[in-house]
Amino acid sequence: MGSVVKRHCCLFAALLGWAAAQGASLEWPQFAGPHRNFTSDAKGLANSWPASGPKKLWSRDLGDGYSGIAVDGAVLYTMYRRGSDEVTLAAATGTGKTIWEHTENASFRSGMAMENGPGPHATPLVTADAVYAVGILARLVCLDKKTGNVVWSRDLWREFNGTPMDRGYSVSPIAWKDTVIMKVGGSGHALMAFNRKDGRVVWQRQDFANSPSSPVLIRVDGQDQLVAVMGDEVVGINPDSGDLLWKHPHTTSWRLNIALPLWTDDNTLFVSSAYNGGAVALELHVVNGKTQVKELWNTNRMRVHIGNLLRIGDTLYGSSGDFGPAPLTALDVKTGKVLWQDRSFPKATFLYADGKLIAVDEDGNLSLATVSPAGLKVLSRVTLLRSNAWTAPALAGTVLYVRDRHSLMALDLR
Repeated sequence: MGSVVKRHCCLFAALLGWAAAQGASLEWPQFAGPHRNFTSDAKGLANSWPASGPKKLWSRDLGDGYSGIAVDGAVLYTMYRRGSDEVTLAAATGTGKTIWEHTENASFRSGMAMENGPGPHATPLVTADAVYAVGILARLVCLDKKTGNVVWSRDLWREFNGTPMDRGYSVSPIAWKDTVIMKVGGSGHALMAFNRKDGRVVWQRQDFANSPSSPVLIRVDGQDQLVAVMGDEVVGINPDSGDLLWKHPHTTSWRLNIALPLWTDDNTLFVSSAYNGGAVALELHVVNGKTQVKELWNTNRMRVHIGNLLRIGDTLYGSSGDFGPAPLTALDVKTGKVLWQDRSFPKATFLYADGKLIAVDEDGNLSLATVSPAGLKVLSRVTLLRSNAWTAPALAGTVLYVRDRHSLMALDLR
């Protein structure tokens, strides 16, 4: 283990000064973006690209991994694997050059099955002064944002006997007030909150088995809740105490709930999983201090695997499928009825900005499209990535960051 400072703090301070001048719109500080729903408030994106694709600002080789990109001003953060180590990387958004790296040994444990790549899988969380990263062995580290030095660390599996994941831990951290909340799994500590400054346990509660899906924070009729899709159910938790507010069954084969749940302004929560999980729409309301959960519909026609759901207007979009084809599928949010399916995309991850859908599919194609209840219109498409591309893109301002298992690049979408 250790931290290698590639550039001194003066450079970092200069980069942060540049970032401040650009405004807060540059931030993509966590998995799934500022709203944790794969949408961006960015404007001014081009309506099409040349045949060669959008302007490439830079590209660099990167070790193995599916970790997403978090962006805070002039610095981006992600994780990759180098030999038996996992590396948390801070790099300059303008050039892709390394600012600092922190390494942790991550030798595979007995019984781990890493046929789809060795990871890491989770995306770092960036706050005002720290970076929180977690690798395949569920070791959570808090790193100083300027230097990459370790502030504190906790081993979620060894310290707390959490639910092992044979393909590696993949849950991305989430910040709540002065805590960082993690899914751990197991009796008495299915979910845990750690103090962000020193790593001490603030609360540990519940008995659910873990799953790869990351949690989200929602607000239900004025009440803050943490929603987590666990091994066999989706649950609502009081983020201040860990108390259970509600639960609803959602089972899959092998307890592989992977995709992020999606909360929308009309008090509807959407959950979708592959491996026979399907999709469910839940309407949540708080009445007399208790959360009431009403299932609006469920369907096996939307089975999101490693990708994500997007809601645009009254339509839900996602790649539906696991072992076979995974067509882009559109559902009516009120009924769950399939409106259309389009097989022109392989399995893909998506983000939505400035009225446009940006897709990265597993074959390495980057696409720009518009979608509606009537269908899909692809505006531009280009093959940019070389190997399995399961990482969701990140958009900070008008710069798009994409990666596959071995490379990372920045693209200008103006």
